[in-house]
Amino acid sequence: MSDAEPPELLLFGSPAAPGEDAWGEGAPVTETLDLVLHHATTCLDGLGALVHRHDPAAGRLRLVAASGLARAGVGEWADLPDEQDVAPAHAVRRGAFVCVAGDSLGIGAAGTAAIPLPGADGPVGVLSVLTAGPGEPDEAQRSLLHALAAWAGARLSGGAATSPGPGPVAGAKRSVRMGELTAALAEAVTSHDVVQAVAEFVLPPFGADGLVFQMLEGGRLKVVGAAGYPQEFLSLVDGIPLAAHASFHDVVRTRTPRFIESTAEAFRRYPALRHVHEVSPKEAWAFLPMMASGRVIGLCVVSFSEPRSFSDEERTLLTALSGLVGQSLERARLYDLEHARAQELQRGLLPRTLPRLPAASAAARYLPAGRGEEVGGDWYDVIPLSADRVAMVIGDVMGHGITEAAIMGRLRTAVRTLADLEMPPDELFSRLNDLVSELGEDFYATCLYAIFDPVARTCTYCLAGHPPPVVVHPDGTVHSPEGTPDPPLGAASPPFATHQLHLPDESLVVLCTDGLIESATRDIDQGLAQLRQILSQGTAHTACFEAADEDDDVRCLEELCDRVVSALLPDQGQTNDDAGLLVVHTRCAAARDVASCSLPDDPRAAGQAREYIRKQLDTWGLGDLALTTELLVSELVGNVVRHAKGPIRLRLLRSRSLICELYDGSLTTPRIRHASYTDEGGRGLQLIAALSRRWGARYLQDGKCIWTEQDLPLAHASGEPGRTSVLA
Repeated sequence: MSDAEPPELLLFGSPAAPGEDAWGEGAPVTETLDLVLHHATTCLDGLGALVHRHDPAAGRLRLVAASGLARAGVGEWADLPDEQDVAPAHAVRRGAFVCVAGDSLGIGAAGTAAIPLPGADGPVGVLSVLTAGPGEPDEAQRSLLHALAAWAGARLSGGAATSPGPGPVAGAKRSVRMGELTAALAEAVTSHDVVQAVAEFVLPPFGADGLVFQMLEGGRLKVVGAAGYPQEFLSLVDGIPLAAHASFHDVVRTRTPRFIESTAEAFRRYPALRHVHEVSPKEAWAFLPMMASGRVIGLCVVSFSEPRSFSDEERTLLTALSGLVGQSLERARLYDLEHARAQELQRGLLPRTLPRLPAASAAARYLPAGRGEEVGGDWYDVIPLSADRVAMVIGDVMGHGITEAAIMGRLRTAVRTLADLEMPPDELFSRLNDLVSELGEDFYATCLYAIFDPVARTCTYCLAGHPPPVVVHPDGTVHSPEGTPDPPLGAASPPFATHQLHLPDESLVVLCTDGLIESATRDIDQGLAQLRQILSQGTAHTACFEAADEDDDVRCLEELCDRVVSALLPDQGQTNDDAGLLVVHTRCAAARDVASCSLPDDPRAAGQAREYIRKQLDTWGLGDLALTTELLVSELVGNVVRHAKGPIRLRLLRSRSLICELYDGSLTTPRIRHASYTDEGGRGLQLIAALSRRWGARYLQDGKCIWTEQDLPLAHASGEPGRTSVLA
């Protein structure tokens, strides 16, 4: 039976409130039954398990729950007289564990092991496991069944736990703690959770104060969890070869626990390891093999600061513990591995760092759903465009998991590709909508795509089923524009509505997914209102508009992200949806850093453009770039005069680079072609590509713009990054 995939729990009795009629109101019946049946089946590697309630007044056993078995197959045991010759009835009559050979229910079982669920006035029920293999359960398996029965009996009867049989009070308490351990291990997800559960429920009842889990990897024992040991000692034994540690080798080879009651005994039995025991802070040890899937996967070492002896009952319980913990730890290790892979995948799909651009700095957060694979379909991005414009995008593929993350990766790649083509938001959404629609009817994605233009001081955006942006002005005013978003991508029909905001210099644009603002206790409108309030308070505390430099700016944005997340998602581990947050600090271009002029639609345009460039670059102190810039613009103007049409306009932008833009009234696309040796033309765009850092074209409603970028001379490029105004 797989520990990672518990079988379905079948409940019998009152359909409205299963278990309440049988065990009394208020008891966590379903949870208790599920845990005890699952772990009892796992303990014996059985085919399935059942729990009956004992009705002493009627002298009958009523079936309450079953696991791993078909409902029709257990109907024969739905109502059993106390005197019937079957394992559950035998266990109740004797008040003790019984094992009966034979396939009583006709499901291919080798036998049935049954143990009473103890109560204050006798058995309150019976736990039965249908075994698959021949022979009776061994002592360790019986001990664990006793622990499970004691714990379940106490939980179901609502009273104090009682010992499953005669023995000291300490032994009874240990059995109950073992039962509590099974519940904790059922909820343990990571290796750390398993270590914590064992430290909490096992060490105190035995008076132990040390715990080490070591997994067998490539012939070495690697420490995967510990409690009560200094890091120096753990480093000493971490990765130790199995063959070099005789006590460990004996345990793994024989699959038998070793109990060392003093340091003197350790020296006597394993003299070659004297140096290890001399530096160990412990004086007694229980070396327990951890079994899973029929093999030894590692060791669980329970240790004590004082020498002590181990009773037979303690040895039995600790041995039972090792098998239970081994299965849970193997499951947890698989989760840890998948979790690490999921995190690696998520890191690969999201931006590792956000760019620091002349017109924008940004910070972001991605928070996966509290339960699951720690990977999902939320994404964000900041994309540099031409003319210092910035594209901001945030999206959410419906659902969370590996599939959604893969779709998210495809959409993010598509957005970056389409953004690089300088598409306006509505056209980009039309292309993206086609992509999502092709994935199938069950896939949808919400998205917000915005373009900030620092010269026009506008933010143009489209919404597809997504929360609107929130804008924080430099004076602290916070608002979210009203407007009805289009349906999500995959369900929408173009055209998409385009919205536009006018942004003052030094504004914050905040984008988020619904997982950040929507929850079981608040709707999106309430979440947006709370986000606006947090931003109003947070910007005052983090001084986002008073940053001394770019590093300080990013640090303030990071602090603001932390404030927003901690306020809206105080208990991140309990969230049931992925959440994304992107905060962008926008900076508008200073008027003195932008210059433009109109040019005639004839051959005179090139000469006028060169003259304008010489004067403007001299004004900016960039005379060193005049010759190259004149050559670039001459080629651009010549192409327009020969192949396009007016009106023609030249615009220069001084930023971290010198940007030259030439606007015309044609939609024809310039393309670099290979000119032969005898061709008299066709090399203009090759020259432009060689003289500029990068170049390109973007298309407008009434024409196009061809642009180039050149690096500034070192003396001008060394100014304060991200703030073009310092170049005056």
